[in-house]
Amino acid sequence: MATFVIVHGAWSGAHAWRWVRPLLRDAGHEVFTPSLTGLGERAHLAHPGIDLDTHVEDVVAVLRYEDLRDVVLVGHSYGGMVISGVADRERDRLAQLVYLDADVPLDGQSEFDLLEPEEAAEYAAAARSRGDGWRIPPPFPDPLPPGLPAAVAWTVARMVPHPLRTLTQPLHLVDDAAVEPPRTYVLCSEGKHGQPVPAYVQRISADPQWRVIEVEAGHAAHVTAPEALVGTLVEIATS
Repeated sequence: MATFVIVHGAWSGAHAWRWVRPLLRDAGHEVFTPSLTGLGERAHLAHPGIDLDTHVEDVVAVLRYEDLRDVVLVGHSYGGMVISGVADRERDRLAQLVYLDADVPLDGQSEFDLLEPEEAAEYAAAARSRGDGWRIPPPFPDPLPPGLPAAVAWTVARMVPHPLRTLTQPLHLVDDAAVEPPRTYVLCSEGKHGQPVPAYVQRISADPQWRVIEVEAGHAAHVTAPEALVGTLVEIATS
């Protein structure tokens, strides 16, 4: 049995993993999907001071208070920033790191450093114009377009503004030279044909210490293809 701790992406929360949790548990595994401060069912706790360190500490607290060991720590999208900080603090509790179509920062990089400059500028502008200067509205039209799959519409409708400082604060590692747990990058390839490959994906693809697995699913595979995603996660955890 593996113990999964899954960190969601920006604007999201634990609720978006409602299709993944039962599949992992039915396969005999334990799973935790904490919501980060100011997001999901903890949206009422949002405030301008929330930063990347806050979200790292959220997950560190789960590991410590639940006294979890041999954890498969999964970060989706922005969650890659978070699990990188968690791994720096709690290596002894981790069995593997899994970056699920996620950002892979180096020491001193922020989420904005990993985005295309135009995208980062759009988020910053949205925070100024529609987010009181400190939070970024979900990047989706309101109302949502008709015809979306029910699970996608359900999930997107529950997205909330994301604290800006979590994306602008650089990751600071205490010891980035320490030995890390085995690391796997899961690349969700659907819909990405012809798109530029992020520099961090190019970097880790050339690094023999990384395993890269491609899944034929979209970025929100936990919503649109949970069975395929769970099969991949179980394979990673047990191989």
